[in-house]
Amino acid sequence: MRTKFTLLSFLLLLAICVRAQDIQMTRTGRITFHAGTSLEDIDANNNEVSSALNTKTGELVFNVLVKSFHFRRALMETHFNENYMQSDKYPKAQFTGKLTNLGDLNLSKDGTYNVNAEGDLTIHGISKKLTFPATLTVKGGKLSASSKFKLRVEDFNITIPGVVADKISKDVEVNVDCIYETR
Repeated sequence: MRTKFTLLSFLLLLAICVRAQDIQMTRTGRITFHAGTSLEDIDANNNEVSSALNTKTGELVFNVLVKSFHFRRALMETHFNENYMQSDKYPKAQFTGKLTNLGDLNLSKDGTYNVNAEGDLTIHGISKKLTFPATLTVKGGKLSASSKFKLRVEDFNITIPGVVADKISKDVEVNVDCIYETR
């Protein structure tokens, strides 16, 4: 009886470990964006992005604290948080979706793989369906991901006052970079 229990416990632990290897995570992902025009450089970056990727199912989640975006000038950061993003009211941005063509890839081999992500992006309390290209890179068993896409501020009910409308782009260029670890 004890042998059966030990064997069953070992098999259960093995199943949990194998399943855990499918989950890749980071808490130090990076998102940068450019929202400037020829009149003003407006760039921000956030190095505290949390993300999880299930390499078997393709499920993908990003969580971003809005106040973790930093700008070159403190006044830009204040305006971003108070006037545009209302980060006290909407403290997080989130993407929940899936990599649509992950089944075609062999992530156990080193290489660079083009994928598509689709899902719901929630910013400023507004959720929108979004599809964007991404690149997965496997090197020495480490998985990293990157993507570049544009968002329209009006899609997320972010209002740009007329006095600065010529300094802030209506289309924001977003760059995402993550290095994942097995959890």
